[in-house]
Amino acid sequence: AIAIPNFVRARTTAQTNACINNLRQMDGAKEQWALENNEADGATPSNAEIGVYIKGGFPTCPAQGTYS
Repeated sequence: AIAIPNFVRARTTAQTNACINNLRQMDGAKEQWALENNEADGATPSNAEIGVYIKGGFPTCPAQGTYS
């Protein structure tokens, strides 16, 4: 009974950390896309456009959420 809440908390923390790392990768990919395509700071690429700059393609959220 004591282990179950700790397991749930550990899983939630791991999912949160994975989401944060995915967002960092997407930010770096967006910056690289903007530099290579001479885009302004406010330009918004599609997921497919920045997925090219991320190893393994555009990431999925481990908590079944979405990135926008």
